[in-house]
Amino acid sequence: MLHVSASPELFLDCKNVLGESILWDDRSGQLWWTNIHAREVWQWDPNQNVLPTIFPLQERAGAIALSEGSDIMLALEKGFGRLNPLTGAIELCASVGQDQADTRLNDGRVDPAGRFVCGGMHEGTPQMPLSALWCWEGGINVKRILPEVACANSICWSPDGTLLYFTDMPQGTIKVFPYNPLTAEIGEPRIFVDLAGQPGLADGSVVDEEGYLWNAQWGGARVVRYAPDGSIDRIIPLPVDNPTCLTFGGQDRDVLFITTAWWGLTEAQRQQQPLAGSLFALRPGVRGQREYRFRG
Repeated sequence: MLHVSASPELFLDCKNVLGESILWDDRSGQLWWTNIHAREVWQWDPNQNVLPTIFPLQERAGAIALSEGSDIMLALEKGFGRLNPLTGAIELCASVGQDQADTRLNDGRVDPAGRFVCGGMHEGTPQMPLSALWCWEGGINVKRILPEVACANSICWSPDGTLLYFTDMPQGTIKVFPYNPLTAEIGEPRIFVDLAGQPGLADGSVVDEEGYLWNAQWGGARVVRYAPDGSIDRIIPLPVDNPTCLTFGGQDRDVLFITTAWWGLTEAQRQQQPLAGSLFALRPGVRGQREYRFRG
């Protein structure tokens, strides 16, 4: 039983540069996430008094995914791969065919049909719509399902799988697309949330069993729960500016885990936020959906 309160608290003082893409493996009772700019994937059993296992990578992994087998799927800088947790070996599987030097894959999640859907980002300033949203079903082929993306985030689905939530971060909105789980085709989007006038930008999101969307707001020092109509249901302040991603875990999937980052902070801000980059957790009173697994 995880000892977690209803308010956010420090769960692991890991000081990640850019913690992201956190997932709860309900089969093993372990957390997985990526520390992007450190080129690491982390594995940790919070029920055991052990240190996390850290898998070094040769390049950055913007997102990870569980699989039907034991492998952890990777969204690497220019394509998809897999990590063997027993050996630490990395296999490159499919390229997204984007050769531009200052773009990479960023945020992704597995859809209800077991595909790895991941969007890219442009790392220039200002960020330009030079990347895209891709879908990988396995093998060497990758399908582009949305062009002209500057910085993909918030990828997740409604409980019935027919709505895809997505943000192109610089636009300051979260959009919702009609989604066909059979084909991965998307329809015309509508704005779900407009963050104009709000602190921060939309980063990673997850949807709970009630169909409410939880969003980590980069630069906003908070997590926000949105109702299915886009209205704000709850705001949860955090002691760090840059929360990045969320997952529901624990035996009953009633614990919300939150990754954060110290990347992007000035030295003075880092002194003021000694917990930046740590893992936080709270018990929000609702349950999350089980994470989908890659079937490719």
